[in-house]
Amino acid sequence: MRVLLIEDDPTLGRALQEFLTGQGYAVDWLAEGQRALLAIKNYTYDLVVLDLNLPDMDGLEVLRTFRQQGSQIPVLVLTARDALADRVAGLDAGADDYLSKPFELDELAARVRAFARRHLGTVIPVIEFGSISFDTVHRELRVAGELLTVSVREMSVLEILLSRASKVVTKQQITQALSAMDADFSENAVEVYVYRLRKRLEGRGVAIKTVRGFGYMLELEESA
Repeated sequence: MRVLLIEDDPTLGRALQEFLTGQGYAVDWLAEGQRALLAIKNYTYDLVVLDLNLPDMDGLEVLRTFRQQGSQIPVLVLTARDALADRVAGLDAGADDYLSKPFELDELAARVRAFARRHLGTVIPVIEFGSISFDTVHRELRVAGELLTVSVREMSVLEILLSRASKVVTKQQITQALSAMDADFSENAVEVYVYRLRKRLEGRGVAIKTVRGFGYMLELEESA
């Protein structure tokens, strides 16, 4: 899932970018409203995390602007404005959720995961396919009941394939979902993660099939 973080505080912005990246998301961090509007116009995002106190324009104006332009990107407002009137104004402007500062990182992570489940088209906390069981809340992967430790990127690739199990997912779709504008992430990297996942899933009854010219598909092995 690709996230646009709009936060003008450099310390907090950097910390949140690192934290969300560590959770498996591709995160672009911008500090100005005008630059954020340009990014929303030119890139595809699955979630916007928006601070309201920006140096060049009010965050609510940023929100109203891209809503008026027809954007339906989910928005989590993240701000020190915690009065009832402020929360109402944020939701009326088009926000989907509102988290007041200061906040706990665990709560932020839980709210972002909720948006991620919506993006994947499911509100089921555990996705199961064959011998695979993936807990989307606690980010735990089990194969045949055994806890499997994989890297954050590997888990993100597998989650995308699981969300579309038995359907083809293109390399471009995976790359776009996991790429940030300042990150060196390519279709070649996707191939590497898929190769590693294949090795980990060998003999487990589930396989990642290459559909030449298109991408990959998670499927049950015939012997399973």
